[in-house]
Amino acid sequence: MSGRLYLLPSPLADDTAAAVLPPATLAITHRLQYFLAESAKTARAFLKSAGHPAPMQALRIVEIGHRPAREAIDGWLAPLRAGEDAAIVSEAGCPGVADPGADIVARAHALGIVVQPLVGPSSLLLALMASGLNGQAFRFVGYLPQDPAALGARLRELERASRSGETQLWIETPYRNERVLDAVLATCAPDTRLTIATDLTAATELIRTQRVADWTRTVGGDRPALHRRPTVFGLLA
Repeated sequence: MSGRLYLLPSPLADDTAAAVLPPATLAITHRLQYFLAESAKTARAFLKSAGHPAPMQALRIVEIGHRPAREAIDGWLAPLRAGEDAAIVSEAGCPGVADPGADIVARAHALGIVVQPLVGPSSLLLALMASGLNGQAFRFVGYLPQDPAALGARLRELERASRSGETQLWIETPYRNERVLDAVLATCAPDTRLTIATDLTAATELIRTQRVADWTRTVGGDRPALHRRPTVFGLLA
């Protein structure tokens, strides 16, 4: 019988594992010895903070990187086909969502390996829950273009799509947050609502939804500093 591939969410903020992971998730984590992680260093820090009982050097952690090599995936899954359980660990949040673990999950399904998601933090759902935007119809669009012209065009496209009542959600590399916010304020209509959800689950968490016109007025006042702070953006015209 094949082993089971667990999808193990990791904390969104440092030193919060005990607060954001339920006992059932921690219990499964503590018995696993084999992990597939985007970064082995980050995974070890998370597993240590989650109270894994084994010495970190005794755990087998395969680093899959940002773009897993498809030819390597079968080798990574070989122990599961032999009966061992394993987990994919995200850098932050849920594996397989804006995360390189998706290709491994797809191959596991193709090989008949049972895939089981574990309960833990999702920045997208936390942001949507607290946004006041439409939670009945929403779309996650990943990352936006870096080129300024392409970014502006993409924002106009998302704003048009949101006029049907569909909330648009995206994330950004933290060092680009300020540029993306500037682009939204310069591009979108004054009455379009914009949610900024920053440092979710951390002591410094900030979640605010305002019209673009109101965000524009905060530029010289209480506009939040977003540089290098993990942020989810939401938009609804």
